[in-house]
Amino acid sequence: MLFRKNIEKSCSYCVYAGKMNEDAYLCTKKGVVAPEHHCRKFKYDPLKRIPVKGKVKDFSQCDDMDFTL
Repeated sequence: MLFRKNIEKSCSYCVYAGKMNEDAYLCTKKGVVAPEHHCRKFKYDPLKRIPVKGKVKDFSQCDDMDFTL
């Protein structure tokens, strides 16, 4: 869930941090930090979170009659 109340604090989801490379973020408050780091100024940004993709549905068991009205 993107907007749940109990999210894990991480600089990869923080408003103040920007991605430098795969294993470092540039925080405006603390400087260069690890992605799993967090501080007291943590503020959640839901647009930085990448949701998990859902499972692909298997339609091989259906025939043409299942899709007609």
